[in-house]
Amino acid sequence: HNSRMIEIQSQMSERAVELLNLPEDQPCFLLDVGCGSGLSGDYLSEEGHCWVGVDISTAMLDVALDREVEGDLVLGDMGEGLPFRPGTFDGCISISALQWLCNADKKTHSPPKRLYTFFSTLYSSLSRGARAVFQLYPENSEQLELITSQAMKAGFSGGMVVDYPNSTKAKKFFLCLFAGFSGTLPKVRKRIRNMKGKSAKKGKDWVLEKKERRRRQGREVRADTKYTARQRRPHF
Repeated sequence: HNSRMIEIQSQMSERAVELLNLPEDQPCFLLDVGCGSGLSGDYLSEEGHCWVGVDISTAMLDVALDREVEGDLVLGDMGEGLPFRPGTFDGCISISALQWLCNADKKTHSPPKRLYTFFSTLYSSLSRGARAVFQLYPENSEQLELITSQAMKAGFSGGMVVDYPNSTKAKKFFLCLFAGFSGTLPKVRKRIRNMKGKSAKKGKDWVLEKKERRRRQGREVRADTKYTARQRRPHF
């Protein structure tokens, strides 16, 4: 419900998809790791992509269901590996989730093993030539080294892209990984774009379009409000 947080999440999702370097005007099947309430998924849907979201929190997935997100949702701990068939996805994004694998929340948790299990199963679930982009908040350089080393051990190539590196407040870390090929890391952003006046709230037209898109897909849609019912009534 925090409009500022929603705006930030949307901006980071947009940047992550940009770094995926997907084919233009071509719908892709994407994975959102740590999908939470589906805010990143909303952006993926707006861009015309289909997606599956994975999250460890039942409460957050319940919020995503209440929001009627268009992706499919999976409850799971990414540190225990991903349950998807080889070559399922055309790409993967993750916003503010990967760093949690560096914590040992249980005595049985080994961060290096959990990271390797996650990255190795992710590598398998991606089509060859696909990318995975993780926005993360590392605590220190040692944590970054731990994450990247386990990703490379699992077969990925790539590295870190740091946007706005000279800004303490705006600096953003994106781990860009390539599955099955060695790509060139994208250029970093050095100037902060002016986002003033851009509202993160979705208007009524956006809601109507989303409902209609779900109807075309044969998916369940909540009963129309008085407003939406009035808008969808045919004019003769």
